[in-house]
Amino acid sequence: MSLRRRLAAKGWVDEPESDDLRDRLRVVEPAEAATETQPAAEAKPSLNPALSRARAEIHDRLVERHADELDITDREQIEQVIEQEATAYVRESGLMLLRVDHDALVKQLLDIILGLGPLQPLLEDPDVVEVMINRPDQIFVERNGRTVLTDVRFESDAQLKHVIDRVVSSIGRRVDESSPMCDARLKDGSRVNVIIPPLVPHGACLTIRKFAVEKLTGADLVGLHSATPAMMRYLAAAVASRLSIVVSGGTSSGKTTLLNILSGYIPPDERIITIEDSAELQLQQEHVITMESRPANVEGEGAIAIRDLLRNSLRMRPDRIIVGECRGAEALDMLQAMNTGHEGSMSTVHANSPADAVSRLETMVLTGATELPSRAILKQITSAIDVFVQVSRLRGGARRIVSVSEVTGLADGEPQLQEIFRYRQLRVSRDGRSLGYHTATGIRSVFMDHFVANGEDLPNHLFELTKEPAQEDLY
Repeated sequence: MSLRRRLAAKGWVDEPESDDLRDRLRVVEPAEAATETQPAAEAKPSLNPALSRARAEIHDRLVERHADELDITDREQIEQVIEQEATAYVRESGLMLLRVDHDALVKQLLDIILGLGPLQPLLEDPDVVEVMINRPDQIFVERNGRTVLTDVRFESDAQLKHVIDRVVSSIGRRVDESSPMCDARLKDGSRVNVIIPPLVPHGACLTIRKFAVEKLTGADLVGLHSATPAMMRYLAAAVASRLSIVVSGGTSSGKTTLLNILSGYIPPDERIITIEDSAELQLQQEHVITMESRPANVEGEGAIAIRDLLRNSLRMRPDRIIVGECRGAEALDMLQAMNTGHEGSMSTVHANSPADAVSRLETMVLTGATELPSRAILKQITSAIDVFVQVSRLRGGARRIVSVSEVTGLADGEPQLQEIFRYRQLRVSRDGRSLGYHTATGIRSVFMDHFVANGEDLPNHLFELTKEPAQEDLY
C-alpha cells in the first residue's frame, strides 16, 4: 500500500482525488508561501533559507522515490530512508552542514511525515502543558505555569492548515469555511480546539492542551500541594459511597484531571458510561463504555448531542454516568439521572464558586426546559448533587482544590451549602505566586452516617480546623 493510501487509511489526510502524493504531503518552500496578501518577508521559517530549501527538496525526493514502498507504521524504516536521502542530497548539492544541523533536518522531516511538523518538539517536551498557535508565525506555550512566546514557526498558512486537517480528520471530523470551528483530540488524548478564517482574520488558531503520559493520582495531587491527604480521603470515601459530585472551576483549572482522578475511586465491578464532546477521560476500570458526541455533517444533518447520548445511556444499564462537561440543556437529563437510581455520577461545569455552579446549572436547565419553575429546578439540583469540588488556577500557574462543599438542601427557596475544606490564600510571593494553605473548616460532614454505612469510617479529626502554618510552610 502506498504512503498516501496508508495516511488516508489512518485518517491523517483526506483521500486525494489524484495519485499525486506530492500535492498532498509536500512542504511549502518560503518562496512558494509568499502571496499577494502575504509577502515572502512575512513568512518566518524555523530554519534558515538554505536548510528550509533542503528540507523541501529532500521531502520531494521521498515522495517521488519511496511513496509506494514505505510502511507508515515502521518508524525505523522511514528514519533510515530519510537519513539516506538527506546524506545523498547534502553530498550532491555541496551543502555544508554541521552534524547537529543534519540531525535536526532528519528529525524535522520525520516529524512532518509521522508527526505534526513544527509542533512535534513542543508536544514531546514534558514541561509544555499547552500549545497556543495564534497564527502561523506566533506560537505560545505554557511551561512551568508561565505563558511564553516560542521561536517555532510555520512557514505558511498552508502548512498550518495541513497540520489542522491531519488532526481533525484522524477522528472523522472536518474544519472548513462552512464549519470553521472544531473540537478534536490527539492520539494520546490531548485536547485540541481549532478555529479558522473568516472567524479569525489573521490566520488559523490551534490550541492543544496536553495530557500527561503518566496519569495523576490522588497522591500526586497531595505531593503537588493541590490537596491534602484529608481532602483526598474524604473525596475517595464520597465516590465509594456513591455521592454525586460536580467539579467546578474556570478554564484550564484542572477540572478534567480531577474528574479522572476521582473516577479512579469507583469500584472495578461497576458499569461506567462516560459522555463527552471529545473523549478525554481515561478510566482505568475494565467495565467502561466511552461515548462521544458528533457534529453535523456538511449538509447540516446527523448531529448527535451530549443530551441525546445521555438519554440513550439510561437504556444501557449504567451504574455510574460521567459527563465530561455540562454546558447546555443536558444538565436537566444529568440531574434526572442522578435522581433516578444513578447515584454516584459525576460531571464538571464552568463556575467561579460552588454557589455559582448551582446558578449555572439552573441556567442550563432553563435552556432546555423553560416551563419549569425556579424552585423545582433548585430542588432537582439539591436532591441530585451531594458535593461540589471547586478547583482554581492561581497566580503563578498552580492549580489547587480551593473548596469542597456539601449540599444540605433548600431553605427559603435557596440552596444551602456547607464548606468542609478550603484553601486560604494569604499573600503573593515576589515572583508572582499565590501562597496559602489548605484547612478544614471545622464543620462535620453531614454524610458521616452514610460513610459508615458504606464501610468508609472517616475519623472526626479530618474535619477539625487546621492551625495556620508558619510563613515558610505556605505553598
